[in-house]
Amino acid sequence: MSPQESRSQPERSSRPKLARRGAPQNWPVWRQLTSGDLLGRGAATRSRRHLEITPRTATADAVVKSVCPFCAVGCGQDVYVSDGRVIQIEGDDDSPVSRGRLCPKGSASKQLVTNPDRITTVLHRKPYATEWEELDLDTALEMVADRVLDSRERFWEETDANGDTVRRTRGIASLGGATLDNEENYLMKKLYTALGAIEVENQARI
Repeated sequence: MSPQESRSQPERSSRPKLARRGAPQNWPVWRQLTSGDLLGRGAATRSRRHLEITPRTATADAVVKSVCPFCAVGCGQDVYVSDGRVIQIEGDDDSPVSRGRLCPKGSASKQLVTNPDRITTVLHRKPYATEWEELDLDTALEMVADRVLDSRERFWEETDANGDTVRRTRGIASLGGATLDNEENYLMKKLYTALGAIEVENQARI
């Protein structure tokens, strides 16, 4: 073939041709406009892949009612369990608080249970130590109780500088979190008031 003839031939690309798009009836927007599902909340959103897979909730042995632990709203959750393991967490339709809805954090709360990095033991680091050591729960609770009682006793004030009865301690303070619901905060306030603590606060208010 002469150079002139080779130049007259159309150049062929080594790249593969792009696959043709599917027929219009396979487009979600087309299905949404032609099927009557104008809001896109029904059949228009179902793909072939969607029809082929099986939801995790379908394989559950039991459904346990629970409450989301992320904040004080208390959204209801359905915890799906299979073979003793949590396989999915969904919003509880029966909950008067959330009515089946969960925020992004609540929807992802399954990882709190199934994440391999979750700490499941009590860890304690002694003063000046560089390593953590594991403690059993009973030992840890006894240590906390001993420290609370010791602080209360050492910093107890029966009267103030004017001789007025105060019966308080400034050696104990409480800072609650937004994950606590109203009932838990109520019980904590009663506990610390009974101990004589006056610095009782919550980070959600701060």
